[in-house]
Amino acid sequence: MSAALSALFALLAALGNATGTVLQRVAARTVPHGDAFSLRLVRYLLRSPAWLGGVAVIVVAAACQALALTLGSLSLVQPLLVIELPFTLLIAAALSRQPLPAAGWAASVMVAAGLGIALAAAAPSGGQTHVSPALWVLTLLATSGAMALCVLAALPRPRGRARAALFGSSSAIGYALTATLMKSATTTFQAHGAGAFFASWQTYGFVAAGACSLFLLANAMESGPLIASQPSLTLGEGLVSLALGILVYGERVRAGWWLVPEAVGAALVTWGVLILPRVELESGPSPATPPSG
Repeated sequence: MSAALSALFALLAALGNATGTVLQRVAARTVPHGDAFSLRLVRYLLRSPAWLGGVAVIVVAAACQALALTLGSLSLVQPLLVIELPFTLLIAAALSRQPLPAAGWAASVMVAAGLGIALAAAAPSGGQTHVSPALWVLTLLATSGAMALCVLAALPRPRGRARAALFGSSSAIGYALTATLMKSATTTFQAHGAGAFFASWQTYGFVAAGACSLFLLANAMESGPLIASQPSLTLGEGLVSLALGILVYGERVRAGWWLVPEAVGAALVTWGVLILPRVELESGPSPATPPSG
């Protein structure tokens, strides 16, 4: 029962994230070219109703994600968030009043079916609630180091696909770290109450990591088209979260012959995720594409 509720809240989080992402992309289209990766970008976005609305929806989605992580494993919840990409496309098509092409529907079905197959085969389970300080230090160093490398590789590059993909990858790692810290904080809340929750460093850690990831995502959207940033963001967050669930919390997935359907499901998800951004570009101007002139 708890796994089913966890999956439900994860899907609600994905829907909220998709809505927020569409609103943020609307705001990202109008960012002046010289404001990238600076405090001017933050000040500009804070004056954008679309961006603020997107953030508000994402905060609600984060609450749903926290409930999902309280009830289920990181290895179950985070891969389900991949469904955010089809949701994003459907919401964008509805707002633009453009019909979704057949390829978009096909890719959405591929992502949903692939997730179902992979998660049913993997059957994520188990896991520990206590994580040693040494393991936390190693996790923070590895993830923050990987994020920094992506940012340092992106900054010298001109606006375009490579820059957007690198910022998207850095944001993906940050969101995976956010979820890892959030799971620890929500477990503390469940076991010891609000006082322990607000006294836990993981609570402030996931807020800081989430804010940093949101800033990196804004730069990914400003840097280039959706087709460049979205696959690295969507697949990267799912893969890094799965790895952190196993390495940090000791969660288990089935191996042996179960790897075959898991691989089939992963291939379907990857294929669908790579197709979906192209579908949005073909159906009209991408909200992540910088305006001309």
